[in-house]
Amino acid sequence: MDTTLLIIDDESRLRQLLAQILKLEGYQVLEAENVRSALQVLQRQEVHVVISDVKLPDGRGIELTATIKQLYPATEVIVLTAYGTISDGVTAIKNGAFDYITKGDDNDRIIPLVSRASEKALLQFRVQQLENQVSKKYGFDQIIGSSSALRQSIELAKKVAPTETTVLITGETGTGKEVFAQAIHYGSSRRQGPFVAINCGALSKDILESELFGHRAGAFTGAAKDQKGLFAEANKGTIFLDEIGEMPLDLQAKLLRVLETHEFLRVGDTKPTKVDVRVIAATNRSLQEEADQHHFRLDLYYRLSVFTVQLPALRDRITDIPELALFFARQNARKLGKRYVEVSPAFLTQLQQHPWRGNIRELKNVIERAVILAPVQGDTIQLLPDALPVDIQQHHPVDNGDLSLAALERRHIERVLQLSANNKPDAARKLGISLATLYRKIDEYGF
Repeated sequence: MDTTLLIIDDESRLRQLLAQILKLEGYQVLEAENVRSALQVLQRQEVHVVISDVKLPDGRGIELTATIKQLYPATEVIVLTAYGTISDGVTAIKNGAFDYITKGDDNDRIIPLVSRASEKALLQFRVQQLENQVSKKYGFDQIIGSSSALRQSIELAKKVAPTETTVLITGETGTGKEVFAQAIHYGSSRRQGPFVAINCGALSKDILESELFGHRAGAFTGAAKDQKGLFAEANKGTIFLDEIGEMPLDLQAKLLRVLETHEFLRVGDTKPTKVDVRVIAATNRSLQEEADQHHFRLDLYYRLSVFTVQLPALRDRITDIPELALFFARQNARKLGKRYVEVSPAFLTQLQQHPWRGNIRELKNVIERAVILAPVQGDTIQLLPDALPVDIQQHHPVDNGDLSLAALERRHIERVLQLSANNKPDAARKLGISLATLYRKIDEYGF
């Protein structure tokens, strides 16, 4: 990566001379004569190091430093002045300047100083790029689907993500609760911290307590050394507690203490450990009902459900099924070394008629199986209905009770309207009839 510099100075002769010197060192150099033009340059182009005079026609380089560091944290700023003062130097450093030097010293110091600032800036830009890649991989943009039910959940999650609020994600098994938890984490100021996930229903009480809070050596048989728990591992980040409804009651009390005091006791320890962790919990149960039956602490439920995000079941977002199916199909085709996937309309119709009790997780498994069984032509996998499991192929939405032509037509139109999310022009196109005919049928059948 080439280093781009920006020199800000209203004295054109000095600015151009410094620019020429730095260009000879191999840097790409941009110029600006005041604060306004400098900010315009920074908006248009990625700049690694800024060299700014203190006195500018429309501001001071010291205040500009604070603005640059706020808007472009990875960019380093070197402040130059003709008459340096200790006060200005201290303020410049406090505002984030890499260094503050007088112009009389620049002949000896400026090139090595720019070199060091450049190395630091390039490293910070690389780190920033990696963080952006991770955020893109796990962020909200990677949640597939455009149905209104899903978009509502995403909008709620986006609103709570930048806050420190505890979040409870609810929904059936397989609806993507961990995907949402990751998106909330990477949409927060904690994105640079760890994201730690644990399934509370997968471990016994004693093991779960040790995993969450850690233990001291000798706390129990087999505890040969100190162990750091997941809450400590998640410090400055987020811990995701999946299936929180499965957590034993006595551990719920310890979790409540963490939420209220930000400290916990390791197993076998007497001194509390402080921790800075955001908690996101998830459940496929109604914790309110569990609390009413004394299976879940009511005070913990209130503490966890400060902000709740409900995820829709896949059957409530059937318009998203084709996009999800194609995504999973391409993903599995690449694993088999194939570049293309062709999906027949009949294949998608069968998918959209299935109830999907296992939601997205079930769909993902079905598509993986179908890609393996599907015929291959050259570099293309062809997904046809016969690659689907028998129960999906045999499923049919029509009730066999009334087989009259009118009843079958009514059910078919109703189904197409559902598949089109009640978009009547789209439904008319799928049915192969005019929009006027569709409206007449809707009135006739009393939809």
